[in-house]
Amino acid sequence: MSECSHVAELPRPEPVPLSETCPECLAVGSHPVQLRLCLVCGHVGCCDSSPLKHASSHFRETAHAVMRSFEPGQAWRWCFVDGSIV
Repeated sequence: MSECSHVAELPRPEPVPLSETCPECLAVGSHPVQLRLCLVCGHVGCCDSSPLKHASSHFRETAHAVMRSFEPGQAWRWCFVDGSIV
């Protein structure tokens, strides 16, 4: 794991999740494989193992760099800009 400058920019405490699952998947009837929480705004999106990769799409649309796993028992974070676990 590495520290990146984007972690220091995150709101404290982390944002409240905007949903319990990926709303984009729900809208099109797709099933998310794993969920990710945007640590800037609270958007919940499906991971890159899901067919539609909404967490990555959220990053591309918003430039919100850091997300964390939204799966029970997991707390790791990923920085899209640095391409690393932080």
